[in-house]
Amino acid sequence: MLHDVTLRIPAGCLYGLIGPGASGKSVLLKMITALMRPDAGTLHVDGQDVLALSEIELAAFRLKFGMLFQNNALFDSMTVADNVGFPLRRLGRFGEEEIAERVHERLSAVSLAEFADRIPASLSGGQKKRVGVARATITQAPIIFYDEPAAGLDPVTSQKIFDLLRKEQESAKTTVIMVSSDIDRLLTVTDRVGMMYRGSLVFDGSTSEAQGSAHAHVKQFIHGLAEGPL
Repeated sequence: MLHDVTLRIPAGCLYGLIGPGASGKSVLLKMITALMRPDAGTLHVDGQDVLALSEIELAAFRLKFGMLFQNNALFDSMTVADNVGFPLRRLGRFGEEEIAERVHERLSAVSLAEFADRIPASLSGGQKKRVGVARATITQAPIIFYDEPAAGLDPVTSQKIFDLLRKEQESAKTTVIMVSSDIDRLLTVTDRVGMMYRGSLVFDGSTSEAQGSAHAHVKQFIHGLAEGPL
């Protein structure tokens, strides 16, 4: 449950969303995509009053979003290329030639073009993440969510993933919301940061403001300097 959350994310921003477990991060993302509706207040995304949209309009609205899932959610029975092309095939608006071209472009962007015919089970953790990035961005959605993009990866691979996500965001000029517990590496790529705590947004500011914040919960989560448990 969320309490009096007021948040404005500028277009073209890479926004890091942090906070302890069960603090409301996932609920907030579901609100933004209209998978959940607030009991009160307003919700505007990309100039649209989301709460005023019909069910048909909401289906079109949700096409604005791409998503990288924490567990990658790759289909083991599909090749890497088919996994990446899956969102385009679901839309039903693209021929196979165009899909193949887009898949090749996306896999090249994440340095996996030669892995197109492989199956996910044969890939490393970092490679699976990069396949997930290619799939999340293939529809050219203007808003991308990344849920724990470096979960389970070693520090070096984690930094490479964060650097890739930043490069992709800057290249496509997308708006990105990234949820991550890897605070040190997350803060190397974000423009702004928000922290959720017990259903409330207790901090919203630039990355440098987050790093220098005197708020007790923010200090504890970023630096481990505050007293008492979160």
